[in-house]
Amino acid sequence: VMNIRKVLNRLDKPQGLYPNYLNPNSGQWGQHHVSVGGLGDSFYEYLLKAWLMSDKTDEEGKKMYYDALQAIETNLMRKSSNGLTYIAEWKGGLLEHKMGHLTCFAGGMIALGADGAPDDKTGHQMEEAAEIARTCHESYARTALKLGPEAFRFDGGVEAIATRQNEKYFILRPEVIETYMYMWRFTHDPKYRDWGWEAVQALEQHCRVEGGYSGVRDVYASSPNHDDVQQSFYLAETLKYLYLLFSDDDHLPFEHWVFNTEAHPLPVIRKEIKDRPNEVE
Repeated sequence: VMNIRKVLNRLDKPQGLYPNYLNPNSGQWGQHHVSVGGLGDSFYEYLLKAWLMSDKTDEEGKKMYYDALQAIETNLMRKSSNGLTYIAEWKGGLLEHKMGHLTCFAGGMIALGADGAPDDKTGHQMEEAAEIARTCHESYARTALKLGPEAFRFDGGVEAIATRQNEKYFILRPEVIETYMYMWRFTHDPKYRDWGWEAVQALEQHCRVEGGYSGVRDVYASSPNHDDVQQSFYLAETLKYLYLLFSDDDHLPFEHWVFNTEAHPLPVIRKEIKDRPNEVE
């Protein structure tokens, strides 16, 4: 894995961005499609989390993360006419003003990395994280069922709303809740628990069925049309992040645990403290 990362670090990147596809034979980028959502998301958080999990000794991971975040800010992050911050997708230099539900994890990621940000950017990154959390909450609040669509758009006069039928579904995804949990841990602003509780109520009202929980086909419909699937990540992530959102901070504390992209807690690998005085055994 580290060898692959070294190859990626050396490669020329368009505008500092990492396209989703890499040709394993040539070692060159495929089509220049960049997303912080599907296909791209976990890569960025693992740069940051590799550094955190190494007890902040993995300097290569740290630098690659903050450089990538700078490129995302410059090239993908935009503000709508009504002031909603979103992360667009990049296709060969052109922006598609669409944000996926998967991309909503980025609020939590940016908050998690803000403390180590270079050049006094900690406050700036926390503001960005809060703005992304707010936009993702709006994508829920603007639906009939108060559950977020798979993707939502900022074009043609709409903001934070899915305009295509194949983007209106909700399959119990965790990313918005994940960001609420991180934002709560770092700010203790009660709105994040309020927003999480709104999601709990919507899940109970619209997704709970006799055999568990089901996704819904259209979050803008007045009553839910269930897809009859309970995704595995609903238990592994969505409910776990909700549980942590309403737990004390010392329950899986961030100084000891790093969550992988599927919410499995991995321990921070403590570096040996060198040059400490000989201790009496």
